[in-house]
Amino acid sequence: MLDLKFIRDNADAVRRNIANRFMTADLDKVIALYEERNRLLNEVDDLRRQRNENAAKMKGKLPPEERAPLVEEGKRLKEDISGLEERLKTVSAELKEAAEKIPNMAHPDAPVGKEDKDNLEIRRFGEPASFDFPAKDHVQLAQELDLVDFDTAAKVSGTKFYYLKNEAVFLELALIRYAMDILQKKGFTPTITPDIAKEEILEGIGFNPRGSESNIYSLEGTGTCLVGTAEITLGGYHSDSILDAADLPLKMAGFSHCFRREAGAAGQFSKGLYRVHQFSKVEMFVYCTPDQSEEIHQELLALEEEIFKGLEVPFRVVDTCTGDLGSPAYRKYDLEAWMPGRGEAGDWGEVTSTSNCTDYQSRRLGVRFKDEGRNSYVHMLNGTAVAVSRAIIAILENFQQADGSVRIPSALVPYTGFDTIRPK
Repeated sequence: MLDLKFIRDNADAVRRNIANRFMTADLDKVIALYEERNRLLNEVDDLRRQRNENAAKMKGKLPPEERAPLVEEGKRLKEDISGLEERLKTVSAELKEAAEKIPNMAHPDAPVGKEDKDNLEIRRFGEPASFDFPAKDHVQLAQELDLVDFDTAAKVSGTKFYYLKNEAVFLELALIRYAMDILQKKGFTPTITPDIAKEEILEGIGFNPRGSESNIYSLEGTGTCLVGTAEITLGGYHSDSILDAADLPLKMAGFSHCFRREAGAAGQFSKGLYRVHQFSKVEMFVYCTPDQSEEIHQELLALEEEIFKGLEVPFRVVDTCTGDLGSPAYRKYDLEAWMPGRGEAGDWGEVTSTSNCTDYQSRRLGVRFKDEGRNSYVHMLNGTAVAVSRAIIAILENFQQADGSVRIPSALVPYTGFDTIRPK
């Protein structure tokens, strides 16, 4: 969440930011509850001081006529303090709930807008693929090459699940190892994270694990959820911790399975592997000091570009508009790969994103660092190294050949052990 004093002292800017993100939050309620909480804190502190003074007066021997009124005063103060503490507890809980609905401030240069069309294209790599034969989409290619079985998965697990088969299995494993090798060389600690996290960790990261709009699978009666990204488990790794500034930045690379309900997701752009309930992903996550975060954000973006340049996939980089940032992000960049089978003539499809969440998540998760004798909140950043299912789409569609085969990018051949997927 944002610093509460900042919210109160910068109400106009916070109100504009909420509007620019097209979100709903009751700023006036937050400010009123903040002032009420501060008033109650002062009253409780004053009554505790009076109680201590009253207790000090009762030390030693006193005649009954002097002790009796002090005892009565002590009882009254105890009751008043108890009542105020109960009220303070209620107000603090209401304040927390209301304040968590206020999104992070957006970077001044983030484009203001509501939809994908409002994102700002920054640069491109490569040229969109063109073919001298009728191009196929990844669903047709996967079925003809016996790489993905959607029908059996629908029978066994439901729609938007899939079986990977044959060369696609090794392609997935190759993409994971390819990304991990790059990140390890860049100083990231490789991890395989749990696929389950406690609800309080999800809430700290900024996901809503409950409610009809939640994209998260909750495990009933356990207080836990299936993770939608390793950002959750990597961000929770140092929750309620105080880090040493000398150890920052801390860079982690996490592999996990990701589970998303994708409620309401439909249409031709969501077909096949593009929007599914379960997929594999390698995620980057960084804890750093506030003065490091903007530079590190650019480093994460550069790593995403390096990974996809190595895969020879045409892509563009977009600066994400305010309405598409999500609550935690201060700024976010997306990589959109060219997907020839997307729509009638091909289109761009998101394959990675990287976000600088500043101290928005660390305040909720209690992650701080020792800074010249005082504790300050770290900045937390995340970025997709490779979301495997979407990378597979890009490879199948961009490297399809006239004979129905698919060429494997040269960077992956040492990992796959083959350079072409051929019709059976």
